[in-house]
Order: sequence, then C-alpha cells, then structure tokens
Amino acid sequence: MLMDGKILQFESLKNISALKHGLILRNNKIPVNCNKAEAVHRLRPYYEKMVFELGFSADNLCLAEQIHGNLVSTVDGPRGFNSPMPKADGLITFQKGVILGIFVADCCAVLIADRRGSGVSIVHSGRGGSELGIVKNAIRKFNEHGIDSSDLIVQLSPCIRPPAYEIDFSATIVTDCLSCGVPKESIFDTNECTSLNLEKFYSYRAENGKTGRLLGLIGIENGAVN
Repeated sequence: MLMDGKILQFESLKNISALKHGLILRNNKIPVNCNKAEAVHRLRPYYEKMVFELGFSADNLCLAEQIHGNLVSTVDGPRGFNSPMPKADGLITFQKGVILGIFVADCCAVLIADRRGSGVSIVHSGRGGSELGIVKNAIRKFNEHGIDSSDLIVQLSPCIRPPAYEIDFSATIVTDCLSCGVPKESIFDTNECTSLNLEKFYSYRAENGKTGRLLGLIGIENGAVN
C-alpha cells in the first residue's frame, strides 16, 4: 500500500493504465461526533480537495445512495455530489472522466477494475451487502459487458473484522469473488481493521455511530486509451 497524504492507494491497482483510485482517510482536524449526514456535510470540502488531487473535480463524481442492499447501478455519466444513484450500494462504469465513490465506516469498499482499464466498479459491502452477494452482482455486470472474471483485479479496503466484529464479511467477499471466477492471485486485502486505528480510519462501531466516513474512489481519467 502507498500513502499519499490523506489518500490511501493500493499497489494492486496502480499499474492499470489511466486508472485513478484511493481511499480518503480520516481528517482529525474536522470534528465529526454527529450523524452521517452532518459528518459528510462537514467533510465535503476535504473530500473535494482529495478528488481534485486524483485529477478529477467534484462535478465528475458519482455516489450511491447506500441502503445496505445489493443493487449495482451502471453509471453513464457524472451526477455530482448531491445526486447519488438511488437505491444503489454499488456502482460500475465503462466511461472515462467519471469517478465513482462509496462512503464507509467499518463496511468494506470493494474496488474492482478490468486490468486493461476499460471498466471500474466500487461496492459498499458490509454485513448486509455481503450476505446479499453484492460483489457477485458487480462481477456479473463486467461479464455482461464482455469482460471475463479472469481479467479483473479486486481490492478490499480496510474494514471491521473479528474479534472487533462478530461477522467476517471480508471472507465472504473473497469467497464470492472466487466463486465468480476471479483468480485467487487477483484478489487483494489490506487485512486492516478500521476499529483498531481511529487516527487513520472512522469506525461506526468503535465510535457508537457518531463519526465521519472514509470515501472510496475509482475512475478512469479522460484521454485514456484502452
């Protein structure tokens, strides 16, 4: 893993042409002892600054509503910060110039990319989404677009894990990827528990529901050649 200021980036994805990604980490200068909506509002300028550092503007962003379901929506263009994809917990795009975003605070942000750089997805997969097989749905959408599972790279973000949490949903995510034909050597996990490092991460459980959100991001910059 690479640390770039307040953006965590992953070795697994850094060599894919024109792909930009990151997990925006905790900013301890911004107080977030509040509900999610207020925390995200307070953090928005910080998020927008980090999106800009990845080479995009906030106008290029597309977020998901996140209802702990298993809907993965196909994104054909940016929607901005205020218009998340309704009822979606996962996003996928085959368009350049769009950066997909998922908020997490103990749940896993699963970043998926075609190794040739023609498509990317990001999935919010906590206990509920993992039980509903949301990552499988994302992989199927790549397959439907003509991208074989063997050509995918899957990266799991830091998330809460046993013994801090009673369910090992990260293991479920990996099992689902394997069942869909993603090679074991193409699945990567940080194995970091968000609840054990509150200097770096936000944790819904460790902070009793009043905390900020990490923002997972992935996109293909304009001008890329597949």
